[in-house]
Amino acid sequence: MSIRLKPLAEQVIVVTGASSGNGLAIVEQAARQGAAVVAVARGEPALDALRTRLAAEGAKIATCVADVADADAVERVAAVAVATFGRIDSWVNNAGTGTYGTLEQVPLDDHRRVFDVNYFGVLHGSLVAARYLRGQGGAIVNVGSILGDRAILQQGPYCATKHAVQALTDTLRMELEAAGANISVTLVKPGAIDTPFPEHARNFMDKPPRLPPPLYTPEVVADAVLHACAHPQRTLYAGGGGLLSSLLPQLAPRIADAIMEVVGTPAQQKPADPGDPERRDNLYQPRKGARRGSQHLLARHSSLTLQVQKLPKALLVLGVAGLGTTIAIGRRLSRR
Repeated sequence: MSIRLKPLAEQVIVVTGASSGNGLAIVEQAARQGAAVVAVARGEPALDALRTRLAAEGAKIATCVADVADADAVERVAAVAVATFGRIDSWVNNAGTGTYGTLEQVPLDDHRRVFDVNYFGVLHGSLVAARYLRGQGGAIVNVGSILGDRAILQQGPYCATKHAVQALTDTLRMELEAAGANISVTLVKPGAIDTPFPEHARNFMDKPPRLPPPLYTPEVVADAVLHACAHPQRTLYAGGGGLLSSLLPQLAPRIADAIMEVVGTPAQQKPADPGDPERRDNLYQPRKGARRGSQHLLARHSSLTLQVQKLPKALLVLGVAGLGTTIAIGRRLSRR
C-alpha cells in the first residue's frame, strides 16, 4: 500500500527531546517551514523560552512538559497536541540520554534509566502515535543511531538501547503495514552530531567525554527527520561518516573490533575542554541545553550521503545504474 503524507506546512508534528540538540533543531526547522509543532521536554523554563522565541517569529507552537519514560506523561502530550491543533500528523521520538563508562562501572539503576528513556520512551511515543494516526495516516519517526548497527566502548547501555530501537521500529513497521494502518515508520540513524549529549551524559570515565569525528551539526538530523515526516522512507543515515562506521563492522567485524579496542576510548575523550559545567549529567534531572555542544569542535553543516538518500527511488536506481555502466565502459576502454 502506498502511503501519502502531507506537506510539512500542513502538518502538526510532535517532537520529544525538544529543548536541546537534535530536537531543538527539528522544532526550529519544522516551525520555520510552516508546520505546527508540539515541543516536548522535561525542563519547563527551556520550553517556555523556546515557545516565546518561536511564537515571536510567527510560529505555531505549543509545549508540554513530560518525561517520555512516563507512559502517562506521553498520553498527556498527545492530548495537548489534539486540544491545541486538533490532530497529530507526525510524531518524532527523539528524546535520549546516556552514560560514559564500562558496563561494570555504570550502576544497574543507571542502565535501567537509559533504557527507560531511550527504549521505553520510544515505545510509549510509538504506541500513542500509532493509536492517534490509525485511519487518518501519518508518520512515526524514531531517532536511533549508528550505534544501533555496532557498539562502541564506553557507551554500552546507550548502544544496547539503540539496537533495541532498531528492532522496535522494524516490528512496529511490519505490524502497521499488516494492519493496513497507512502509517509511515522511519528510523533515522545519526552519526556523531555536535549536540550537548557528551556533557549531558553521566560520566564514569576519568576524563571529560566528547563525540568522535567526523561531526555534523544538528541541522543535518533535522533535515533527515523532516524529510521522513513528509516522505515515506524506511531508514535514513544522517552523516556519511556514520554510514561508513556502520558498514565496516558488517564487512569485517573482527577488524572493526580491533580498531575500536585501540581508538574507541581516546576518540571519546577531550581532557582539555570539559565543556559547560552547567550542562553536566541530565540522566535524572534536566540541565542547561542548547542546539550544539559547548566544546570547541568542528562540525559539517551538510551531508551528501543524506541528500542522495532523499532522492526519489526511481532517480536513485537510474543513478546507480548509470554509475555501473560508466564503470563498465571505463574498464573496457582501459583493456584496449
